[in-house]
Amino acid sequence: MAQISASQWKLTIEAQKDASLLQTAEWGSVKAAFGWSPAYVMNEAGGAMILFRNLPRVALGATMAYIPRGPVIFHNEPQKINDLWEEIHRLCRARHAVFLRVEPDFWQNTAEAEFLRNSMQGFENAFSTVQPPRTIIVPLTGSEEDRLARMNQKTRYNIRLAQKKDLVIREENNVSAFMELMAKTGERDHFHVHSAEYYQHCYNVFKESGKAWNLVAYYHDKPLGVLMLFIHGNRGYYLYGASSDEERNRMPNHLLQWTAMNICAANGCTEYDLWGVPDEEPETLEAQFQERSDGLWSVYRFKRGFGGEIRRTMGSFDFPYHPLFYRLAATFYRRKKAQQASGGPQN
Repeated sequence: MAQISASQWKLTIEAQKDASLLQTAEWGSVKAAFGWSPAYVMNEAGGAMILFRNLPRVALGATMAYIPRGPVIFHNEPQKINDLWEEIHRLCRARHAVFLRVEPDFWQNTAEAEFLRNSMQGFENAFSTVQPPRTIIVPLTGSEEDRLARMNQKTRYNIRLAQKKDLVIREENNVSAFMELMAKTGERDHFHVHSAEYYQHCYNVFKESGKAWNLVAYYHDKPLGVLMLFIHGNRGYYLYGASSDEERNRMPNHLLQWTAMNICAANGCTEYDLWGVPDEEPETLEAQFQERSDGLWSVYRFKRGFGGEIRRTMGSFDFPYHPLFYRLAATFYRRKKAQQASGGPQN
């Protein structure tokens, strides 16, 4: 088997409880509505959803190929995995990819990561990452009291405090309150915010499959915090969230996270992915989190309290099909990042 349909991939990935949300057919559907073109490749040992996007600044008709949090490995059969890579490369070349970026969903320094990396002949370390490589995984095993006991004392206290502060958590199908707070938080904390159409479409697609919750924390009908929760297989994902500057003493974000964890546990999840902390070793994170607030450092201070384990994926890798155009793409990216760092014009 080689290239397959989205419906065939959906049936396959549903059975893969440890596969990433970003390898689901639903994620492909979301990205297809916003400039990407998904394709699905599979054989007996594994498969992948590949996203293609045009690279107009590099060459007419050229694309970038991207496998987010994949490929998905069914069986550790080296020859079959090599065959899968050959099929992936064949499709990427047919779609005029300048390069293929792969960000596998295997944890660093594990046997699974070593097996996959050994199969990735011709790949090099990527010049950038798309998804944050380091995260915190919160175990959801046991009772609610067990989950609370694993948290640090202050986080546990803040959750119980929030439960007494007249907050109401509502699940909403419309993202208007979500978008209002996302826009404010993005401006305040200087991070990229998608359009309202993006968030609404993302929620709708996953909600139809029973995999999404748009949670809003209200105080007297005033939205104070939002969290968009996604679930696939054994894992829940905190991909998007935002908060108001008002009534922060009511700890709405703590109650939202606690609500999300309980939803995950009720739906059979064994872990909750807090999605994104600074890409530093745990010792550095713990030594510097009280004095750093740039980038993901401020969210690390919040996330570290929920009793999870810091983990890092095996990394981001590129396979160049056209080395010259690939170097041009890398140079353009680095110049853009330098302009952003210096406050220069951004495209």
